[in-house]
Amino acid sequence: MKTTLIAAALVGLTLTSAAQAEDPRIGLAMLQPPRSGLNPLTDDAFKLSRWSTAETLVRLNADGEPQPFLATEWDRLDDNSWRFVIRQGVKFHDGTDLTPERVAASLIAATQAVPKPRILDGVEMTVEVDGDAVIVRTKANDPLVPNRLSSPQLAILAKAAYREDGTVVPTRAGTGPFVLTQINGVSSAHLDRFDGYWGERAKLAGIDADYVGDGTARGAALRTGSADIVEAVPVSQAALIDPALIHEVPMPRTNTLYVNTRKGPLADPALRAAVREAVDRAAIVRTVYEGRADQARGLLGPALPWADGMRQPVDHAEAAAPNGTPITIGTFTDRAELPEVAIMVAQQLTQAGFTVTQDVREYSFIEADALAGAFDIFILSRATMLDSGDPVSYMVSDFSCDGSFNIAQLCDPGVDAALEKAATTVPGDDRRRAIIEAEAAILATDAAIPMLHERVMQGEQPGVAGAERDPRERRIVTEHTTLTE
Repeated sequence: MKTTLIAAALVGLTLTSAAQAEDPRIGLAMLQPPRSGLNPLTDDAFKLSRWSTAETLVRLNADGEPQPFLATEWDRLDDNSWRFVIRQGVKFHDGTDLTPERVAASLIAATQAVPKPRILDGVEMTVEVDGDAVIVRTKANDPLVPNRLSSPQLAILAKAAYREDGTVVPTRAGTGPFVLTQINGVSSAHLDRFDGYWGERAKLAGIDADYVGDGTARGAALRTGSADIVEAVPVSQAALIDPALIHEVPMPRTNTLYVNTRKGPLADPALRAAVREAVDRAAIVRTVYEGRADQARGLLGPALPWADGMRQPVDHAEAAAPNGTPITIGTFTDRAELPEVAIMVAQQLTQAGFTVTQDVREYSFIEADALAGAFDIFILSRATMLDSGDPVSYMVSDFSCDGSFNIAQLCDPGVDAALEKAATTVPGDDRRRAIIEAEAAILATDAAIPMLHERVMQGEQPGVAGAERDPRERRIVTEHTTLTE
């Protein structure tokens, strides 16, 4: 019996090796480790999405327009109600069926999470089953419900993912072409092809993702071939790498100074204005980014080409002399350019008359302090359309009184009114004008001082084909991605 088992195991290994040779695994060097154990109700959801393991009811096309995914169609019943028909024949990775009841339970779990997913900031949402569909109702008129349901933070997972202690564990719980089989803390994760996928069978046998926070190490992984795809190759490494391996992607990502408006010396609008006037954007783009970025004229960059043409001049407070005012700047090391940006900003503010202290740590060790308002200025590289494909959710999250990511501690009635108007305007030119009005209201407070819009560099080995170069950072390896030697 024992001999038979060993022989069977050897046959299994031989078959596995043959399958791997035919359909190779791909190696990723990821920018940041998980912040919450790959809990899909947090920003970790974007890793699950980039690995094509967790899926949503809706996905966005290149223009940011909602398209069917786990929902095959939808109708707006009234200003506050939407009906989404659920795709049939879909299996979760644990073999259970996707049903309207399971969809409703996943969405309800997101609405009850503490804190709620950022995409639900300011949104009161209920979900109920209606035959082969679910009905999503919002307390307020919300024309962006389909966009919201495209957020990776609202992925639909199997019942087993939701534990009694309130944690959500996404292993073997998604519906995508790859099944997450192993989570190794903040070092790596492994996925295998899911042969029961409802769509096209993945061409790769699996994905091996390593978290490589050090930018120099990511550059080395690309140069040496130890990773097939590398996220966010630092500008400082670009000159050392074969240009054919680097693909520049324009990003809806803005490098911004978040200025503490609630406490500390910069609660004074005149001193915030002094900070704004001291920042030399051109020098930062030229020196730190080696010209691979665009100077910011607002919160929204070239990824939204309509924004610039709609802007009007912003009225700011007059600047006061700093006279040695002490301030603390915080940022994190996970994005290689940010510590360099912090050094340049500190120099510029010192020349303007401030006394500057810097606090630079890994993001996981500094986020809580940033959200608690522990810094006078926090430098952040922020995706402006990460969640819904529309910048309103980002603005609400970061600059409304109740925003869950309000590092600037801003609470301004005029800003909240402008954001509410933008949020309730139907998509189209009127909504875009309302968005620009909200941007102007935010900029007028100097709670946010945008410096530049980034262009991320994605590294790919010559044998990689079909990898997504996604400005929204939602997709990277899909069922269509291939790898050849």
